[in-house]
Amino acid sequence: MLAALTFGAYLPSSLYPGYQHAFRADDLTMTLVYAVFALVSAPALLLLSPVSDAFGARPALRAGLVTAALGSVCFMLAPGVEWLVAGRAAQGLALGVTTGAAAALVSEETEGRGARRGAVLAGIAFVAGTALGAAAGGFFAQYAPAPYVMPFVLHLVLLAIAWYAVSALVPTAAEGARVPRRSPTMPRIPKGMRALFATASAVGFLAWTTAGLFLAIIPALLARSGRHNMAVIGCILGSVLLCSALTQPLVGRISARSAQLVGLGALLVSLSLLSLTAGRSTPLTLVAAVVAGAGHGLAYAGAAAAVDARAPGKDRGAVTGALYLSFYLGSGLPAVAVGLLTLPFSLTTATSLVTSVAAVLVLLTSAAVAEVDRTVPTTKRKLVLVRVK
Repeated sequence: MLAALTFGAYLPSSLYPGYQHAFRADDLTMTLVYAVFALVSAPALLLLSPVSDAFGARPALRAGLVTAALGSVCFMLAPGVEWLVAGRAAQGLALGVTTGAAAALVSEETEGRGARRGAVLAGIAFVAGTALGAAAGGFFAQYAPAPYVMPFVLHLVLLAIAWYAVSALVPTAAEGARVPRRSPTMPRIPKGMRALFATASAVGFLAWTTAGLFLAIIPALLARSGRHNMAVIGCILGSVLLCSALTQPLVGRISARSAQLVGLGALLVSLSLLSLTAGRSTPLTLVAAVVAGAGHGLAYAGAAAAVDARAPGKDRGAVTGALYLSFYLGSGLPAVAVGLLTLPFSLTTATSLVTSVAAVLVLLTSAAVAEVDRTVPTTKRKLVLVRVK
């Protein structure tokens, strides 16, 4: 389910240079198109994730599938940038509605085998779909007869399959229950885990900042450097998330704290490489992508596992949604910063500036993660560090 939704959300990544040329859009416009996803999914996560706790997972998942299908139709028929914006908004709303429900559902299904394993499985599904979407978009752009139609037809087929999979799920206790009508509320983070939640959110934000910069900016940088093979660009983008998916299972073998710290170290190396090269060298960009993916997987999954191990069952959907809020903001806001900086600077200079700032934030966050772990009471620390058998 999560894989199908994220597949469609990142399917256009390799297609953006073509859209930019066809619609004669500037860099700021295209980064805003990319970031609309985060700007919509963030409030949707904040307001709608608790819905699954009250009404059950299946209604939320079905609503997300329908909305995601509308997003793909917008891209498939797009005559201009406005349709791309509408498509990205629909994709963001779909992920915002379903992420908390899907992640909480996976955690509940695996609760008997360990909460951390559930968080890792949800993370792998989320990232694997992203990797496949970015890579598939590049291959369609390079080799398909209708490169801006066929990818989204494929996504509609995947969504139909996901619909049947959701229909086969066993209804939860909340589904169909009569609950009082209420206005959306801000998710509340339990007091005892707020410091841990804050550092995990910062780690996830920076992990998705690094991945988001690759997905939003690298296609344009490589294309302007004379690398016009969209399949190669798609593979570079896909390698970020593929390496992430491969490293996430390691979180089950080490502590969440260690995973976050090692992941942050890899993100620092990748951001430094990206700041120095800014897409001017394909081999170095590929190396930066692989290192970024490894760091992303460890940091992102480690942050999710740390929070999931401490989240109360009755509030798991809301807490998970609040955590993913930082992930989506990390994916979108730095890309907007790059776009704004293209007004006074070139895209290359803007990318180097934003990656340099992100590298400094990685260093500060690493110190915060180490400090929070040092101050966590021993009984709570053991809960976070439980291993998956």
